[in-house]
Amino acid sequence: MSEKSILVVNNGAYLTLHYRLATLDGEDIISTFHESPATLLLGQGQLAPFLEEALLGLEEGSHTTQELAPEQAFGLRNPDLVQRVSLKTLRENSAFGEEFKVGDLIDFTAPSGGRFAGVIQELDEESALFDFNHPLAGERVLFETKIIGIL
Repeated sequence: MSEKSILVVNNGAYLTLHYRLATLDGEDIISTFHESPATLLLGQGQLAPFLEEALLGLEEGSHTTQELAPEQAFGLRNPDLVQRVSLKTLRENSAFGEEFKVGDLIDFTAPSGGRFAGVIQELDEESALFDFNHPLAGERVLFETKIIGIL
């Protein structure tokens, strides 16, 4: 009778798993643990590249929690992504009469047609200071996984 080989996650593996991304204090960012598990083909961009990389080498049936450094997760904070936008420009590109306050997340359409978002950090009479970094940039995060099956 042959011993069952241990399956491990590799690039191109078809996986069924539960996963959770959380802040270090345990606040869920996303979790499948209280719903149906996710099924995905690794290497196809269904998860962010840093999450896919963290899955490589995990064994079928494993339940792990990894702490990911900012460089392994949403990147380091980039001070160049903190910029002032004139209120005139902001008003010209938003709904008529829209009011803005510190902490608001505002979507922008770039001249090229792309979209990006920033959080208002400060407001004065002429401009708003925006942070266009990902809200979790510079933060360590927890990545919990339970590998249910590997094909």
